[in-house]
Formats: sequence, C-alpha cells, structure tokens
Amino acid sequence: MQIILRQNIEKLGQIGDVVNVKDGYARNFLIPRSYAYVATPGAIKALEFEKKKIAKKQEQEKAEAEVLATKFNNIQVTIPVKVGEEGKLYGSVTQQMIAEELNKQGFNIDKRNIYLDDSIKTQGLFDAKVKLYTDVFANIKVWVIEG
Repeated sequence: MQIILRQNIEKLGQIGDVVNVKDGYARNFLIPRSYAYVATPGAIKALEFEKKKIAKKQEQEKAEAEVLATKFNNIQVTIPVKVGEEGKLYGSVTQQMIAEELNKQGFNIDKRNIYLDDSIKTQGLFDAKVKLYTDVFANIKVWVIEG
C-alpha cells in the first residue's frame, strides 16, 4: 500500500515521502495514529503544496534546535550515586538518570535522545550527546559523584 508520511518515522522516511508499506502496518498503525494517510492521486497532487509548507516548518525547527544546542553546550549534569570500593558504582548511570536531571533543569529531553559512548560505571566526568533534531546534536558534561 502506498502512503504519504505526516511525520518523520525512523527507518521509514521523512514528512511528505510517499512510501510502500504492508497493508496491515498502514491500516492498523500508521493511519489510525495520524502518522500517514493513503496516497490517492488527489493526495499526491496536494502533496506538492504541502511539501513547501513542510520544508519551511522543518527549517524553522532546525534553526530553533541549533539555538538550543548552543545553550546546551554549557550544561553540566551532576548525578549522585552509591559507590562501592575503588570508586566503582553499584550498577551504572543510565540515559534515564541523565534525562531526569535535565528535566529538573527545565529541559524536556527524552531518554532515547541521549547517547553515551560507553556505559558509565565509575565516578568522574563524562561526555554525552543529546539529539535535539535530525542532524543537530549538543554535548553535555555528566558529573558522577558519590551520593
């Protein structure tokens, strides 16, 4: 079934793309959640007009994300954790913990948009990347301290 995407869906396409998917996936998931609509000949013609609006909206969102990225580069997050012998943590610091600390600072960031190079299992200073938009990332500092 051919559909037109209304939202960016990872591994499927961008807003306004016409893609082929299985009928059940379209009818039971994408269309009821308003992620897509059926690609009829009339809808495909209307898509050309919508693409201009979508492109303008995406440029604006990317510009806002780039401004937010400059603010994020100065952000530091401190996470207190229980520490055992030799400075090793009980468990590890997760993206969820970092997201909660960012929410306390007033930034609503989903844990799936936080990327760590390696798992954090010791005390110290670590770098994390926060995905703000499709190609816009910000670096934050994560301090792990005994608490």
